[in-house]
Amino acid sequence: MADTLVYRAEGAAVADGGDLYGFTVTEWELPATYPPFAAILFVPTTWLPLGVLKAVFLVGNTGLLALLVRLSCGLAGLPVRAAPVCAATALALWLEPVFQTVLFGQINLALACLVLWDLTRPPGALGKGFAVGVAAGIKLTPAVFIAYLVLRGRVREAATALAGFAGTVLLGALVLPAASVEFWTRRVFETGRVGKAWIVDNQSLQGLAARLLHDAEPGPLWAVPAAVTAAVGLWLARRTPGEPRALLVAAFTAVLISPISWSHHWVWCVPLLALLIAEGRPRLAAAVAVLFTARTFWLLPHRGDLDLRLPWWQQPLASPYALLALALLGGLTVLTASAALPTSSTYRRSSTYRRLSTYLSTRTEVPAPRTRVDSLHGPFHEPRAPRRDRDARRVGRA
Repeated sequence: MADTLVYRAEGAAVADGGDLYGFTVTEWELPATYPPFAAILFVPTTWLPLGVLKAVFLVGNTGLLALLVRLSCGLAGLPVRAAPVCAATALALWLEPVFQTVLFGQINLALACLVLWDLTRPPGALGKGFAVGVAAGIKLTPAVFIAYLVLRGRVREAATALAGFAGTVLLGALVLPAASVEFWTRRVFETGRVGKAWIVDNQSLQGLAARLLHDAEPGPLWAVPAAVTAAVGLWLARRTPGEPRALLVAAFTAVLISPISWSHHWVWCVPLLALLIAEGRPRLAAAVAVLFTARTFWLLPHRGDLDLRLPWWQQPLASPYALLALALLGGLTVLTASAALPTSSTYRRSSTYRRLSTYLSTRTEVPAPRTRVDSLHGPFHEPRAPRRDRDARRVGRA
């Protein structure tokens, strides 16, 4: 549980007044990479012996997975019953992002639960959006959900989330002023500090581009596609019908465009599977479950710089999560764009077509123009028909 050790060291740095961003731990020399607010939350990890702390993280992450499954069922509209939730939790432990989160003692499940719980609460719930802001204050990636709230027209919730995020920054600045200045002015921009972007562990667009181009620093060759992906993802988050789909679009856009998205960051596969099942797509759900369970990138040579020398046919195996997310965003883009076009079938279902059809079916014939106009001295009167003609017209009207 390497990440648990990092969290514990961050908490110790706060408790002992040490240099929060000046230490490294474990054989991999892992530094602190989260905002100061997160380090404050990690202080209680120093109160327990290491063995007990690891057990707490193990049990806690398992419980959080069960909660994520339950929240995912609620998001997708699936029935929430104890037996199916427990069974799904047991199966979800085999998903690679979930397994790695438990193995490393990560907090990804906690953040996903925090965001999903907050966003699926009833409209108008007290403080709705605040938990999203807190999640962004712990780890910056969830800040994308603030933009998601704005784009969906949920401005009040977005303002609450922004206030929550600002509160975490302010608390960090009050407790750790020097560390806050260091993080927000320098450390936040040092993405290389998090790790090597080109290794197969990184399933973001940057990792995909680096391995595909055999270049450890692809520069604009990944930044430009990331900017386009961000724009398309946010557009889809606004235009996609249904909150479940739109929320997952925002989630997968975030992990795609983040400079580094380790494989255990992709725990959003759990609500994705729930949504696919709820939409009646069992085969696609099974395929996605296989993809997130196969661990194909761990089967490839990845010691040293071998990640940068993979042949073309191994590239899909090295970046399955990024490619899946791109495929999902691409498919939704086509569906959303085509839905906006007036095809013959959609036009026939449109309100314009129905109004026009009703008018054409009920309109009356326009009478022919009169051959003579009224006189200036009074209206023109047709001559009276002979009596016998009038009597003939009355036949059948008695």
